Amino acid sequence: MSDFSLWDIYRNLLLALRWTVGLSAIAFIGGGLVGGVLLVLRLSGSRLAGQVVRCYVQLFQGTPLLLQLFLVYFGLALIGIDTSALFAASLCMTLYASAYLTEIWRGSVESIPRQQWEAAQSLALSFGEQLRYIILPQALRVAIAPSVGFLVQAIKNTALASVIGFVELTRSGQIIANATFSPFLVYGSVALLYFLLCFPLSLWSRRLEQQLTRRHHE
Repeated sequence: MSDFSLWDIYRNLLLALRWTVGLSAIAFIGGGLVGGVLLVLRLSGSRLAGQVVRCYVQLFQGTPLLLQLFLVYFGLALIGIDTSALFAASLCMTLYASAYLTEIWRGSVESIPRQQWEAAQSLALSFGEQLRYIILPQALRVAIAPSVGFLVQAIKNTALASVIGFVELTRSGQIIANATFSPFLVYGSVALLYFLLCFPLSLWSRRLEQQLTRRHHE
């Protein structure tokens, strides 16, 4: 195991785990903000805005995230923008997350009965007020579980950022495995840390889905 002890391996992996968590948080929060704007544009009734948002979503859902990372990282450098692996990964993951969250939230909004929209219109509320006071509070309850489920996927997808040199958990594991010549131990530890991070979120997501199902049938 070279000069690395078991403690050294886990200490370095835990330090790298912070970057995995940080990138996941940036992607989810940034994607949520962008996705919220795209959702409003999609629901605004404008055909042009709706078509642009649909094309945006199809672009990011229809191409591999790995390819998107390469295009963002090398594309920014090609146009003369001095960038880092962290910035490129954060930008790409944010755009990627926004496309998926837009669709998740659109489905949640569309699950609200049409009568709710009609009731809001009968109160002479503006479009923004209809969303704020009537539609979104109901859609939020539906959207929580799939949004948490997507967060789990986003955490695992941060591993792809290692291909552009971003040292998160997977990349750190690769470096340590090469130094210790103990790939099974190191990658097994990496897998365990991903599991410990994602499994509680998966349980929470399933519990939310069960609670929402029970409330729907009550």
